[in-house]
Amino acid sequence: MNAIGFRTLLVKEIRRFMKVPGQTLAQPVVTTALYFLVFGFAVGTRVREIDGVPYVRFIVPGLILLSLIQNAFLNTSSSLFIAKMQGTIVDLLVAPLGVADLLAAFVLAAVVRGLMIGTIVWLIAALFTGFAVAHPLWALSFAVLVAATFALVGLAVSIWSDKFEQLNLVPTFVITPMTFLGGVFFSPHMLSPPWSTITRANPVLYMVEGLRYGVLGTASASPWLGLSVTGGIFAASLALTIWMLVTGYKLRS
Repeated sequence: MNAIGFRTLLVKEIRRFMKVPGQTLAQPVVTTALYFLVFGFAVGTRVREIDGVPYVRFIVPGLILLSLIQNAFLNTSSSLFIAKMQGTIVDLLVAPLGVADLLAAFVLAAVVRGLMIGTIVWLIAALFTGFAVAHPLWALSFAVLVAATFALVGLAVSIWSDKFEQLNLVPTFVITPMTFLGGVFFSPHMLSPPWSTITRANPVLYMVEGLRYGVLGTASASPWLGLSVTGGIFAASLALTIWMLVTGYKLRS
């Protein structure tokens, strides 16, 4: 690896989203806080507990995961896509940077952004629900894996996209529905067939339950299953992104 090139690109990517904190930090925090207030307190007055956990605390891991997914995906997808549209991607392709340098810098910057937002969301929620975390190491490791996975997905989508409509297609019609239907605000036990079956076919459910185990110490699905599902998607996304970068798919004319 080119250590200097990697460090330079990493710092550039972090500075890019830190220059607009109102958009990259404040906006998702306000949105998630509204989710917490509306669902946690409005719905929580009717649904007291789920699986023995107070509802207002039950939704915290899901909201953290929601912010992780959205911010990690948006960071890599927007950065690389803008570079393609502006033609500055050529500077990266001709620079003495290998595929490992590019991937590591883009993904690590996205993980930093995702963890920053996720931590802020957790702190806001903890003011109302308490700061206890059942398995801190598991929760942190799982959050990093989820953020890295969707950072890779964002890279793949940005390379594939030729216009903004295509770039917005995946988050609007795939990621957002899967996230909201992935057990963020409910448990699959609450649903009747066939919706419970459909929900259990959603891989995001197992990501939510994996993080829920780390934060709350309880989950409706095996945390190891969540780790396996997330790891499988990470490996597939990594292989796809490496292939795109090595072959120059839609990057070299």
